[in-house]
Parts: sequence; C-alpha cells; structure tokens
Amino acid sequence: MEQEKGRSALSYVLLSLGLLIIFLPLYLTLITAFKTTKESSRNFFSFPEQLYWGNFQEVMNSNHFGQFFINSIGITTVSVILILLIVPITAYAISRNMNKLYYKTLFVLFILGIIVPFQVIMLPVTKLMTQLSLLNQTGLVLLYVTYALTQGVFLYVGYIRTSVPKELEEAAYVDGCSKFRTYRSIIFPLLGPLTATIIIINAFWIWNDFLLPLLILNKSELMWTLPLFQYNFKSQYSFDYNLAFASFVLTMIPIMIVYMIFQKQIIAGLTGGAVKS
Repeated sequence: MEQEKGRSALSYVLLSLGLLIIFLPLYLTLITAFKTTKESSRNFFSFPEQLYWGNFQEVMNSNHFGQFFINSIGITTVSVILILLIVPITAYAISRNMNKLYYKTLFVLFILGIIVPFQVIMLPVTKLMTQLSLLNQTGLVLLYVTYALTQGVFLYVGYIRTSVPKELEEAAYVDGCSKFRTYRSIIFPLLGPLTATIIIINAFWIWNDFLLPLLILNKSELMWTLPLFQYNFKSQYSFDYNLAFASFVLTMIPIMIVYMIFQKQIIAGLTGGAVKS
C-alpha cells in the first residue's frame, strides 16, 4: 500500500513538472504580449498591471501582415483539403488489396517515407522544385500533400483494416453501388474520428512549419507565410520581446480554433485502429 502511495506521489510530481514545463512558456508569451516595454524591463515574469493592446495593433499594422496571414490561411486550407481528398482513398485502395504485391510494395514505400528524415532529402527536393519552376505556393502545397501521404496512409490503412468491416462494402455492392460510391457514401463517413485527427495534425504542422516555406518561398517576400514573417520580424525587433510575443499570440489563435473544433475526436481517431474488433 505504501509503495502504491509512493508511486502515486511520484507520478503527481512528474506530472506537475511536465505541466510547468509546458505552461510556463505559454504564460510568459501571453503576459509579455500584453505588457509595455517598460513593464517587461521592470519584471519579466510579473502579470501586467493592465492589458496593453498596442503591441497587437503595431504587429497588425506592420508591412504586409495581412498578406502573410492570408498566405498561411490559403496554403493550410488548400493543403488540408487535398490531403483529405487523396490520402483516405489511397489508403482504402491499399488496405483492401494488401494480398497483391503491388499494393503491399506501395505500402512499404509509404512506411519508408516516414523513416527517412527530411534533412536527408532537403537539398535534392529543393533542387527538383527549382528545376520544375515550383519555388512558389503551388510547389509548397504539393510538397505538403506528398509528405502527408506517408503518415496519413499508414494511419488510415490500420484504421480501415481493423475498424471498417468488409461486410458493409459487400452489402453495398449487392445493392448496386460502384466502388467509388461505396467509398464516398459508406467508407469515408466511417473514417470521421481519424479524419479529424488528420486535419488537426496536418493543420498544426503546415500552419507552424518554417523550414519548407524558407526553402520554397524565398523568391518574394509577398509569398511568405506567418512563420517566415515571425522570423524576420523577430530579427527586426530583436530587443522588443513584447512585439515578437504579440505576433506569436496572433499566430496561435486560428490554429487553436481548429483544435477546439476537432479536439473531441482526436483521441478516438488515434486509438481507433489500435485494437482489432
């Protein structure tokens, strides 16, 4: 009994430390964004005496902030839509044909895509996109969809094979449904929890990604996304943490809204394909 109490106490201590590590940077970001420069220099960790909104106004009035915001919204939205159109149907075809060598080989290649670090292929990919004249937002979206295929196919194949019975498809075929209509009307709606998870994972990744936009969108400042703006904004205002942190808060708001919309389904999506029914 005492050993169990000791383990419980240790667990609470470790959880408390974990929460502190997670929430302390968030706390500092929020309070600094609402402080004046004078308040921050006086006490960096204290709560602001009153909420100062001038930092947010200055960030939003900075050059091309609205353009960068629209760029991030557009790239993230288009990429996620294409991912939802391509990844589930690809995984569905693979999951129902795993007895064929072609599909099995294709699935193995997708898994290998998860294993290979991006840093290994970073320079060849950049050179290829340069040769194809795709150093623009279109090329960036294509890369996001391509890289999302690896993890997405892996998750969807496991989910479909363990959670979607074949009897549903057989019944649909008997009723005269084509394969595509069966997928669209029966299979895809059943993938809802995992689809919500895929939306959140990829939206977070694309919205916050810095490396790919840095490599692909380097021809014109007007093509930048918000992470590139933050990088250059921080360099420009390297001694004004209040403005930099205000830009971080503004960037977090849209993606947090997406998370709040889909957060109830994310756990079900991640665990749905873990246990065979």
